[in-house]
Amino acid sequence: MFYGFNNNMYYSIWDNYWRVNRINSEAAIQIALQRVPDRVVKVELDYENGRLVYEVDIRNQSGLYEVHVDAITGRILKVEREDNWD
Repeated sequence: MFYGFNNNMYYSIWDNYWRVNRINSEAAIQIALQRVPDRVVKVELDYENGRLVYEVDIRNQSGLYEVHVDAITGRILKVEREDNWD
């Protein structure tokens, strides 16, 4: 009988770790709205440059902005204005 490492168990452990040790999407939205106030269009959790990041899209009178919020610390990493926001 083979007792190898179960990859599904490995991913399950990390998935649970990230669920417990990160801010939730509502907190990310509130943080992003402090920088760019108005209407939230979309929120995504992404893995970017070795870290979990919430990408919060906010539309206001001057355009569409994508605010990147670190999912662990809650720190704003960058704010980008989208050129195509029609």
